[in-house]
Amino acid sequence: MGLSTRLWEENQDLARACRDHPFVQGIASGELPRPRFAFYVGQDAFYLEAYARAYALALAKAPDRSTMLEFRDLMEGVFEELRLHQQYARRWNVDLAPQPAPATQAYTDFLLRVAWSEPVGRIVAAMTPCMRLYAHLGQALQPVTKAESPYREWVETYASQEIEDLTRRLERLLDACDPGDRGLAAHYRTAMRLELAFFDQAWHAHGPG
Repeated sequence: MGLSTRLWEENQDLARACRDHPFVQGIASGELPRPRFAFYVGQDAFYLEAYARAYALALAKAPDRSTMLEFRDLMEGVFEELRLHQQYARRWNVDLAPQPAPATQAYTDFLLRVAWSEPVGRIVAAMTPCMRLYAHLGQALQPVTKAESPYREWVETYASQEIEDLTRRLERLLDACDPGDRGLAAHYRTAMRLELAFFDQAWHAHGPG
């Protein structure tokens, strides 16, 4: 069993909590109130900019050219994701440059602190949960998402083979890390906790309805 598989299996409690969260289930049913989704998109755009910067820092610390190229391609995937957010912004008048809410700030602070101050392996461990979780959510929700859900595009994006392929590339980088480094598992777990907090923040952002 590779390191990435082991860490994902060790965090199934948080993966299930994210999948079953009312915010995520509301995406599949189409019943999620639009203000909550719009809030989430704005906060996610803020997060993704930090995520791209973390890739840039990982690229700078990469031990060889092939790893640099991997990080470059993965960073380009983040900018593709931001382009999807721009489509939402035009459609639903979403602010893509909001003030970060507390969970957003906590997540980006964690990510950038690790990216600035720690070795490349720990950066990968902090970044992998986001990719694997969203690929998992897309694939889990795709069969049950209602055709009329206004959020079906979100589901289809994260269920795509392109996202799965990018996720596996990042996981291969994680598998190449030293499995004896306890910081890897700690960072992976922290990122998973912050993912759940991010969904919970969006669910409660505008109160009921």
